[in-house]
Amino acid sequence: MKTNYLESAIKQLEYYKSLGDKTFDQVSDEKLFWQYHDDSNSIATIVKHLWGNMRSRWTDFLTTDGEKDWRNRDAEFENDISTRAELLRIWNEGWEVCFHALKSLREEDLDTIIYIRNQGHTVMEAINRQLAHYPYHVGQIVFIGKMAAEKWDSLSIPKGNSQQFNAEKFAQPKHREHFTDESLKTKP
Repeated sequence: MKTNYLESAIKQLEYYKSLGDKTFDQVSDEKLFWQYHDDSNSIATIVKHLWGNMRSRWTDFLTTDGEKDWRNRDAEFENDISTRAELLRIWNEGWEVCFHALKSLREEDLDTIIYIRNQGHTVMEAINRQLAHYPYHVGQIVFIGKMAAEKWDSLSIPKGNSQQFNAEKFAQPKHREHFTDESLKTKP
């Protein structure tokens, strides 16, 4: 079961990364930096925060505190990314650090105690913490993207299509599949 947990956690995080990727594809360069008001974050600022968190949490994951002394969390909320290329570079860099750490874990690591700001977590608890944190922010990215895009292609079941979607699903035989498998398949 624990091996399935790691596979599931990785697939869920890959899914949320893909939602961010699909949002970036639908938003113009300038809208990546748009803020609703001065106290709100732009997509770029949220990406910068996720990048900082991922690098801090997942670097030397099993051996050092998840809040690194080199992290400057407050600076993550300064809107100073200026290009799509820079945004995509740090977005991908953060996820690479995360996935590298997760893919190096073994089943027996899940009960190991690690620390975040001196607070002990099992590895599984630490993963769950990030499984809540990252989708929270990806949801913000998607919401801002949906407001900012000139034309929005739904990343889930489009409005008014639930019956058709369910009919297609229930027309298939029962089978075992992770809920993200279908959405992560590369489309031609």
